[in-house]
Amino acid sequence: MTMKQIARICISIFMYLGLIVSIQASEIPMLREQVQSGQLPPMQERLPIKPRVIDFENYDKTLGKYGGDLRLLMGKAKDLGQITVYTYARLVGYAPDYTIQPDIAEAFVVGDGRDFTFKLRKGHRWSDGHPLTSEDFRYFWEDMVKNEKLGKKGIPSQMLVDGEEPKFQVIDELTFRYTWEKPNPSFLPALAAPSPLYIYRPAHYMKQFHARYVDKDELAKKVEDANARDWGALHTRMQRQRRPENPELPTLQAWRNTTPPPSTRFVFERNPYFHRVDPEGRQLPYIDRMIMSVVSKDVIAAKAGTGEADLQARYLQFSDVPYLKRGEKKNNYTTRLWSLGKGSQVALFPNLNAKDEVWRDIIQDVRFRRALSLGINRKEINEVIYFGLAYPSANTVMPQSALYKPEYSQMWTEYDKEKANVLLDEMGLDKRDPDGTRLLPDGRRAEITIETAGESAEETDVLELITDQYREIGLKIFVRSSQRDIFRRRAYSGDTLISVFSGLNNAVATPAMNPEELAPTDQAQLQWPMWGQYTGTNTKAGESISMDSAMVQMQLFNQWMLAETDKERERIWHNMLGGYADQVFSIGTVNNSRQPVVVSNDLRNVPENGIYAWEPTSYFGIYKPDTFWFDR
Repeated sequence: MTMKQIARICISIFMYLGLIVSIQASEIPMLREQVQSGQLPPMQERLPIKPRVIDFENYDKTLGKYGGDLRLLMGKAKDLGQITVYTYARLVGYAPDYTIQPDIAEAFVVGDGRDFTFKLRKGHRWSDGHPLTSEDFRYFWEDMVKNEKLGKKGIPSQMLVDGEEPKFQVIDELTFRYTWEKPNPSFLPALAAPSPLYIYRPAHYMKQFHARYVDKDELAKKVEDANARDWGALHTRMQRQRRPENPELPTLQAWRNTTPPPSTRFVFERNPYFHRVDPEGRQLPYIDRMIMSVVSKDVIAAKAGTGEADLQARYLQFSDVPYLKRGEKKNNYTTRLWSLGKGSQVALFPNLNAKDEVWRDIIQDVRFRRALSLGINRKEINEVIYFGLAYPSANTVMPQSALYKPEYSQMWTEYDKEKANVLLDEMGLDKRDPDGTRLLPDGRRAEITIETAGESAEETDVLELITDQYREIGLKIFVRSSQRDIFRRRAYSGDTLISVFSGLNNAVATPAMNPEELAPTDQAQLQWPMWGQYTGTNTKAGESISMDSAMVQMQLFNQWMLAETDKERERIWHNMLGGYADQVFSIGTVNNSRQPVVVSNDLRNVPENGIYAWEPTSYFGIYKPDTFWFDR
């Protein structure tokens, strides 16, 4: 062999080795060994043909590095579901401007508000490497929802329009369609929600627990081994998407749970087939693992303050800020103050369905609700409790919402105890006992027990101020605290006169979002639980709406459901917001208050300022935690 031939061979070897180094360098370090051993295919083969490219400019991000464990603290094992909220991979999801865009889906087309066609990404795979196809959507609809054993709860409400279910059609391996006779504007927002409508399941995995696909004796053995009631109960246990308790269940989220419960430490490892990439085509997430530690919620602030969490907001309150600020320098974190996206940080809910007939008549008189609102000194609450950082407001949308108008936040919110007293006198509550407490028509003292779930120190502090303020308008206030399930049961049954809780879940709404919080649509609404149950169960339970102003809200909601244009939906939203504020169906105190967010100084791409809310931001979800990275 000549020297020239040897040189050519050496050059070829060096080029080959260089290519290997280049390929290895582009691979995620955590997965490199699995790729080299053949357990996993290379990155480009794990991604869909057209992955979702996250626009870093739009999200105000920087390119990151791979690696690291993100530590989170949670107060109970059920908080496992919060990881699904945070990671926020959805068939369609909210963009930073709150418009809905494809995510897991490559594209979707809506025809006349009633025809929804989705196309999946070619080559997209579940976390176990199995292809995601239309079969996963067919399985959910035909083998779960339409199965007598698995579909006992009926068709999801978001998939019913005037009681009508959709027509489901598989067009090809990656394309499927849902069609209704009437528009269904709730469908896309339900798919994009923090606790979304999951219209798919990993069929290849779930079929092993379904009587249609498994031998009877084999399935009976699985039921016995799992100590389940029957195969339906086993199937339900194994398929939960929202709370990923089953480590074997394939997922489409950025991280997959590897820890079976019970446990106090849950480890979520990166999904090697996740469908998103950064602008350079590198697969996300950047962070290898999310570690969720379950501790007493009472010590979460203390642990966050000693640097035991890299990203923490849950179970932190504004009153924790001074303590958290003191630990920043020593423990390498910063306490950011995000805006809370609730209609009111603390709100009162007069129960229009109160069981006591005398009190029910009083509460249903709008003059009483307006007097309650006028009797609150919101400026004092803001200064004393929130150091002047919040906005005195009714329970309504915030200035960050496209639907905001100042009159909605200001209606019946100016502190005016003289006017409040006049309204109460006009109602016939003009008689008082010697200590100044008003008397009811039946001679009882106007003593009101405000009930709370007792989960917030802020609620307690705000109620102390309100108790003193209401004394000025002749109302005697007591506060009762109970566990949340008891608190809700008492409100639902009408035993509660006034509840206290947070305000609107979505205070940055757009016209395309569902205005269901402004009308009696659900039993969980503390101001009209019986009416909400009546409409929410399609008249099967609860009580029919018996108050004209509440009926107007319901009629407007029904009009929104049938609206075909954004302009029409916007008009209806404004009518509902205006009516809700004028009728004072709930009583807000302040909004745009601050949520402390503890962020490690090594963690990048977490927004300096954000909106911390259940809906539509899914707390951290809309800010794409798969793009967060550690600079160490």
